[in-house]
Amino acid sequence: MSAAPHIDRFLRIDDVMDITGLGRATVYRRMSDGTFPKQVRIGTNSVAWRQSDIVEWMANPTASSDQSVH
Repeated sequence: MSAAPHIDRFLRIDDVMDITGLGRATVYRRMSDGTFPKQVRIGTNSVAWRQSDIVEWMANPTASSDQSVH
């Protein structure tokens, strides 16, 4: 029997702010600095973050992120 597949979720900015405790401006500033996961485009006018990227960042928030827009 194989292991269950990893299920990831897309998080919107309000979810990211709730989970991390960061403010909107801080999230975008850290993305710009390369110290926070980049958002991914999920529609023409929609972006979100992968939950797995946020969880990984939270495990070591002071490390720089090499995440890029997927």
